[in-house]
Amino acid sequence: MSGHSKWHNIRLRKGKQDSERGKIFTKLAREIIVAAKAGGGSADTNLRLRMAVQKARDNSMPADNIKRAIQRGTGELEGVNYEEVTYEGYGAAGVAVLIQCLTDNRNRTVADLRAIFGKTAGNLGESGSVSWMFDNRGIISIPEGKVTEDDVLVAVMDAGADDVKTEDGYIEVSCAPGVFSAVRDALTEASIAFESAELTMVPQTTIKVEGKEASQVVRLVDMLEDNDDVQSVYANFDIPDEVLQAME
Repeated sequence: MSGHSKWHNIRLRKGKQDSERGKIFTKLAREIIVAAKAGGGSADTNLRLRMAVQKARDNSMPADNIKRAIQRGTGELEGVNYEEVTYEGYGAAGVAVLIQCLTDNRNRTVADLRAIFGKTAGNLGESGSVSWMFDNRGIISIPEGKVTEDDVLVAVMDAGADDVKTEDGYIEVSCAPGVFSAVRDALTEASIAFESAELTMVPQTTIKVEGKEASQVVRLVDMLEDNDDVQSVYANFDIPDEVLQAME
């Protein structure tokens, strides 16, 4: 399992998302606004909007908040103009980091990110410096216990999933972005509950990190994810389970 997936699953167990719901709603709203602006306000014809709205619902975002975000994107309500920007860099031990942002002020965002990297023994890189190390994938995580890996495999095999594996307390389904919605729908139709479903960037290779550098990498990811302009953070670290769990 990639470092990002492992860290994501630990964050799920920590309940960090619940404790920061307001911040998460802000990030979800930005994605809905940008999706509606780019492809229109109908989730039936705008795939990106449909996925953004579904993710918002999965995180219990109120329907009124979702509606207002769509209206801001379509111009029915006044709103901020957000720009999509991707930044790349290196953390401690040479860990590759990819950061996707939605911002209304590039200068502020890049200054904030540079400061975060500087505090954690890392540095921002040039465009294209690490993005080639990641592949765009659909990842769906299902807690072990109520369903078996075979049950999941049967449910998704005809929908186009590439891989189903069990690790770190979760059954993880992997698929190409183009069949993500179909795979997700197949699980829903089979009444298999999942804890998270997202399009993500999966590293092709990972770097094992321990000791002080492991703490620096985790701090870097945490600080980046806490930044208001940052939507997603991806990294290719591989930190031993016992080290990650000690940081919970």
